Amino acid sequence: MSSKSEKTRARILQTTLDLLASGSPQQTRISDIAKASGISRQALYLHYPNRAELLIAATKYLDERVNIDDSLAESRTATDGKARLSAFMRAWGNHIPVIYGIGRALMAMSETDTEARAAWDNRMAAVRHGCAAAVKALIRDGVLRADLTEASATDLLWTLLSVRNWEALTQTCGWSQDRYLSEMTRLAKAALMDTAPGE
Repeated sequence: MSSKSEKTRARILQTTLDLLASGSPQQTRISDIAKASGISRQALYLHYPNRAELLIAATKYLDERVNIDDSLAESRTATDGKARLSAFMRAWGNHIPVIYGIGRALMAMSETDTEARAAWDNRMAAVRHGCAAAVKALIRDGVLRADLTEASATDLLWTLLSVRNWEALTQTCGWSQDRYLSEMTRLAKAALMDTAPGE
């Protein structure tokens, strides 16, 4: 991809993010995004053949900009399941405030906008993948609660780490980010792990 084409792509993606976070996320039709990006609809379609792919690309672009892979490195290289679980919860828990504005817009739009729902579902599937990896590490270490299957444990962790739960605790209940991370990590360990007394 040429430097000019790459700059155009970045401008389209940043414009999409800006429009999503603007308070009027419904103004994210292809025509709105093209106009705000200073290009024609036809030019935008050369980069993204449909709106769903554009919205997904925009959310991934935000992850790239804040270097989510660096944040996940500790979890991915953890030597035991408990450490992986804690590190993953830290990485994702601290990423939620970064993507919250965009996520809130996509969640609100998802009721009636199938392309917005596809974009949000795509990103939440990536979170679920991280949850599944943490659960697999607990299974490998033999510390997953005996009454949980791999699938049910992944379901449970993914639900605990939902953006809606973060929103309720920090935005509605007024918890600090540190308290959210501490309590949710404690809760996840208690919910998922077979531990000896005092652990």
